[in-house]
Amino acid sequence: MQPSFPPSSHQPLANNMSSSSSSSTRVSQLGIAGLAALLAAVCLLHAGGAAAAELCTDYYDCTCPDAYKIVQGVLVEAHQSDPRIFASLIRLHFHDCFVQGCDGSLLLDTFDGMESEKDARPNNGSARGFEVVDAAKAALEDACPGVVSCADILAIAAEISVELSGGPGWNVLLGRLDSFTSSKADAENLPGPFDGLDVLRAKFRNATLDDTTDLVALSGGHTFGRVQCQFVTGRLYNFSGTNQPDPTLDATYRAFLSQRCPRNGDGTSLNDLDPTTPDNFDKNYFTNLEVNRGFLQSDQELKSDPGAAGTTAPIVDRFAGSQEAFFSSFVTSMIKMGNIRPVTDPSQGEVRNRCAFVNSN
Repeated sequence: MQPSFPPSSHQPLANNMSSSSSSSTRVSQLGIAGLAALLAAVCLLHAGGAAAAELCTDYYDCTCPDAYKIVQGVLVEAHQSDPRIFASLIRLHFHDCFVQGCDGSLLLDTFDGMESEKDARPNNGSARGFEVVDAAKAALEDACPGVVSCADILAIAAEISVELSGGPGWNVLLGRLDSFTSSKADAENLPGPFDGLDVLRAKFRNATLDDTTDLVALSGGHTFGRVQCQFVTGRLYNFSGTNQPDPTLDATYRAFLSQRCPRNGDGTSLNDLDPTTPDNFDKNYFTNLEVNRGFLQSDQELKSDPGAAGTTAPIVDRFAGSQEAFFSSFVTSMIKMGNIRPVTDPSQGEVRNRCAFVNSN
């Protein structure tokens, strides 16, 4: 599959320099070392250098042109032994962006009294794929030391994961720096599997995302991946304290899940989020919601909540009927999410040497 970075709109600097006699004279005067320094300076200016910069698709064209291919190689290898990894990496990007913005804060370990977001309830025991991010970072450090941020690795990995699973590709905006801090407290308020529609919409608004189209499109990321039984047993046996199953859950699907997740069974047992095509990125997440076969309460709320009729349900219907419509909206929403409060000012962030630690630690 071809990388999603667009070809650079400009010729490499060295080629431009050699195209005229005056440039050739300059090259001979500068020598190899001088030319390398000039090239590095131009790339530094393009990449934001000493001041905050806008995100752009060609941020690493000069400084690490093979960044995408390097990350892709690590992910392809990881997927051979872990079919779940693509869905897990998208979730990491989502959980990172919803807390402090897309700044790699989720990747930090606890240090100097600052608690890691990894230990927050929505992440502890379920967020995974950190070792793959670390492997990608190590490979990038070998090729381009101190250049590619951990926050950008998450953004690149999310796009690759979708595309290699049959979903759409897009041009990833890059240039994020890594934060110096994390916030376990903020991570406790991530959108959750038991949230009702009103709560979900409020959390998306708080993240500066649209509370209907972005909410539904990004929830479509649950079209693949696995989830633990503990997140559905309430719907099966004691929904909202009624000692009855969730009435919006299809009876046949409920019987199937009851076998997979018995009342007093292992809450960590894994199930497919999408029982139809569990490892493919497609529209079947939405076709499942149409027939009340959403695994998580927060998923089915998009279609079945009384308030969904005039808000999210029509979008579910549209995506269920058109994979093209879903893919188009998903790409738009992923780009919007990836642009939530990125750190681009070098005084406010850095390119970490290791994703789990700030450089001063």
